[in-house]
Amino acid sequence: MQDQELIQSIQSGHTDGFALLVKKYTDKVFRIAMGFMHQQEEAEDITQEVFVKAWQSLDRFNFNAAFSTWLFRIAINESINALNRKKRKKAWSRMSSLFQAETSVADTATPVEEKEEFRLVRQLLETLTSNQQTAFVLFEYEELSQREIAAIMDIREGAVEQLLLRARQQLRKKMEKFRRHP
Repeated sequence: MQDQELIQSIQSGHTDGFALLVKKYTDKVFRIAMGFMHQQEEAEDITQEVFVKAWQSLDRFNFNAAFSTWLFRIAINESINALNRKKRKKAWSRMSSLFQAETSVADTATPVEEKEEFRLVRQLLETLTSNQQTAFVLFEYEELSQREIAAIMDIREGAVEQLLLRARQQLRKKMEKFRRHP
């Protein structure tokens, strides 16, 4: 049975056919996810999420493109989203470490404490000048180089370096002040 016939059958209520689509495309979707994630467990999670999303959206599939094209686009989007989540988590970890006191141990923080710290860092970021905040976010969150940030902000690399230095100093100073007087 061709994909189009199978999908039409599923859309008309014969949902058992979805297992055939999963069987047919699992390896390909997994390889796409592995191409982005490079870790088997993460790729397996993405593969599962892709088929969940495909199942949830299959009633809206309109045959303008091949099913495989549609499914692979979902796989690419899910992989990119997973990379972005991973990147944000990594950026948060780097930013959080900027503010950790020498005596504190970040690994012992509870989820509630981490959420509170994240809220505080966000508030502190908002106290920076617009240029400092822009440079800091581009450097820490987006992991851009000082050269790339300079091009985006239309300033010299040295100016970016100074903005980052001042931003870090101000953030550390304000964090220390907050920790002394919450």
